[in-house]
This record gives sequence, C-alpha cells and structure tokens, in this order.
Amino acid sequence: MKKNWKALLFDMDGTITDTEKIYNHYWNQCAADLGMTEFTRQDSLDLRSLNSRDSEKLMKDRHGEAVNYQKLHTAVADSVMKYLQENPVPLKPGIMEILDFCHKSGIKAVVVTATNLVAATERLKNAGLYEHFDDVISAHEAKHGKPHPDPYLLAAERLGLAPSECLAVEDSPNGCMSAINAGMDTIMVPDLTEPDSELKKRLYATAKSLSDIIDLIK
Repeated sequence: MKKNWKALLFDMDGTITDTEKIYNHYWNQCAADLGMTEFTRQDSLDLRSLNSRDSEKLMKDRHGEAVNYQKLHTAVADSVMKYLQENPVPLKPGIMEILDFCHKSGIKAVVVTATNLVAATERLKNAGLYEHFDDVISAHEAKHGKPHPDPYLLAAERLGLAPSECLAVEDSPNGCMSAINAGMDTIMVPDLTEPDSELKKRLYATAKSLSDIIDLIK
C-alpha cells in the first residue's frame, strides 16, 4: 500500500554514492597490510554501517581480544578519504532522478549516514549532491549508531515528523534494521549483499535501483 510519506531518508555509502565497494576493498587491504590474516571478506561486509562500539565487539568476538579494531578503522578511513580526494565520487544510478522527484513532490530529502559529518559533507559536496538535500544526519550525532534506531529517530525529530511519515532507503542489513527499529517503512536497494528471508519480511520493498523507487511511491 502506497503511503503519504513526507520525507525520504537516504543512507549515503552504497545507497546514493557507489562507495561501499571502495570501503570493502580497503577493509581487506588494510587488514592485510596490518598483518590481520584472520580478517575475512565476510567481516568487511558485516561491518557496513555498523557503529564503532558494535564493530569493535564484533571483531573481538570473532578474532579475540588482541584485535586492534581502532587501528584498522583509522587506516581504512584514511585510505578511503585519500582515494575520494583524488578520484571523482561515484554515484549510484538514479540518484538525481529520485531527488528531482522529491523536490517536485514536496518531499524532504535527508541523508542519514554512519560516516562522520565532516567527511560526509565533503563527500556530498564533491559529488555535487549536498545542495539537493534538506539535511545531513551523521550517526555520530546520535547516542547510538546503526543498527540502533537513534540516527533515524534524530532525523525524524529534526524534520518535525513522526517516524511513520518517513521512508528510509538503505543498502545494507545493518542500515535497514536501524530504520526499521525506528518505526520507519524501509526500502532496500541491495549493493554488496541481498536481504535474507527474515529481513525481507520486515522491509516495505526492495528495489534494483533508486529510480525504481519512484514507481513504488508515486
């Protein structure tokens, strides 16, 4: 059933910018450079959109207390930032179309990202997207990051809307659960992984691209 949403809340990496693959590459490369031979591709996938506290716990639970997650995280963040400063920020297909639809329909468009606000703002500006959004929310501004509901609840609060009036768009399971736990309808546009059967039951819909979402909501 189509609803009268007043805002679309977009994750950033892997949803509107095609940067999740870059992160995935550097998670694995930096882990290898640091001699973390136990680090796997599944680790890099499971860390997507996950807040720092839960990420560190995940790594220690899997690989032992000796794992230096903060050192790895810093290396990855620095590597990704350097790459994106030297190369154009790749965009996901359909992002301009859906933003144009939002503006013409009077629907607010907001970014809700696990990336810190300074880096997110720089990335969006470099991609030519920043001015197209009504607000940018970093999970770092909330008490708890994704998959906790706090970032999306903060976004709704700043918009002056109820969670039920917002539609979230995410690419990862952790991001989807953050929005779902906030009480928001959520559309997943899978990037590196598909939703499992349990997540599918809780999603409003899945879409192959951002432009496909327009037909689901107009």
